[in-house]
Amino acid sequence: MKFSDDQIDRITRKVIERTRPDRSEEVGVFETPTVPGRRGRVAQLTGPEQLKIKSYPVRPIGPDEILVKVEACGVCGTDIHCFKSDPFGLAPVVLGHEGTGTVLEVGPEVTMDGVGKPVKAGDRIVTSIFDTSEACLIAKYNPGKSNLCDDLKVYGLLSDEPGNHFNGYFGEYLIIRPGSTFFVVNDMSRDQRVLIEPAAVVCHALERAKTCGVNLNFRSRVVVQGCGAIGLLMIAVLRTYGINTILAVDGNPDRLAMARSLGADVALNYRDFDGIEALAGRVRELTKGFGAHFGFQATGVPAAFSGLFKCIRRGGGIVEAGHFIDAGESTINPHADICRKEITVTGSWVYNSFEYPYAYHFLQRAEAIGLPVTGLITHRFPFEQIGQAFEASMTQEGVKVVLEVAS
Repeated sequence: MKFSDDQIDRITRKVIERTRPDRSEEVGVFETPTVPGRRGRVAQLTGPEQLKIKSYPVRPIGPDEILVKVEACGVCGTDIHCFKSDPFGLAPVVLGHEGTGTVLEVGPEVTMDGVGKPVKAGDRIVTSIFDTSEACLIAKYNPGKSNLCDDLKVYGLLSDEPGNHFNGYFGEYLIIRPGSTFFVVNDMSRDQRVLIEPAAVVCHALERAKTCGVNLNFRSRVVVQGCGAIGLLMIAVLRTYGINTILAVDGNPDRLAMARSLGADVALNYRDFDGIEALAGRVRELTKGFGAHFGFQATGVPAAFSGLFKCIRRGGGIVEAGHFIDAGESTINPHADICRKEITVTGSWVYNSFEYPYAYHFLQRAEAIGLPVTGLITHRFPFEQIGQAFEASMTQEGVKVVLEVAS
């Protein structure tokens, strides 16, 4: 999507206006005690397109909780959707889930992280999903699919509580509560830590691809459709996994260039083709006339999902990893697109907490083999400029925009 200079100017003014501090609401009302003198700012979404910087006292942590000083957090497409329309009905809420920070205090009942590492003040951490409720039958009978629970909880997507506003990374503090999964990642740079959450998304998508019965290996030819942050990380994880032929599809030349740097062998700008049939024809030319063995859809555009079927060979597979909100319907031909080709299609939804270590090792391995994954971070803004950070993400000026909360 392209914006005119006038449109960008209007968006910028609108977002900045709605993120100015609201002095009348700086002091929160609490039923619980607070730590004398300790206050923290948050960027609180109070309704669609209503993002305000507020200040609240920080309550004491419990014996099974952790207090974190937030360092940085990426701006995700989900944050933008929440800003625009609050589709999950979370407001008032402090967004931000691609975050990391430094441990300030550890309750005496907390001794180790999700993989058994000891935790102490001064450690750098990231958080994953919460434990789900005992009433969730999906988690009870399918422990490996807790990501599908209706009560899935992630910091940055939790509504405010009467005694705690520090539930998201778009704030100066975060209180990690009982039942949370967190990981100590002291040996990673801040940029790597900020990318762990989106990296877990693509690691989960790769695991879902393995369920399709298509043997992804060194000779596989794979299409990745969409070169935003998730699509680019998908390319990097496929290259790290050993896929030798990766075709990237997008309409932005700069993002296609980044796709090449992260492991794509071919970069196809769909704007250079007269429709999906022409694009699919080029994909077939590049794959010995058959089409790709597999495709990953990471655009969030329903029409793009429909078009991807044309690029996949008979017996191939598709992972849909781009639609985390309802963007509308798409049209496929069940005979030509699925049945006659015997294509396997699977969805990919978020991740499981046990996939965070996969993401951790993927990012380290990717950089070890020369893939500049932290180069995905194209824009950085201080906390006070969260409006500009959202604007850079909404206009697609940035690939991965990061809010730097603390130095």
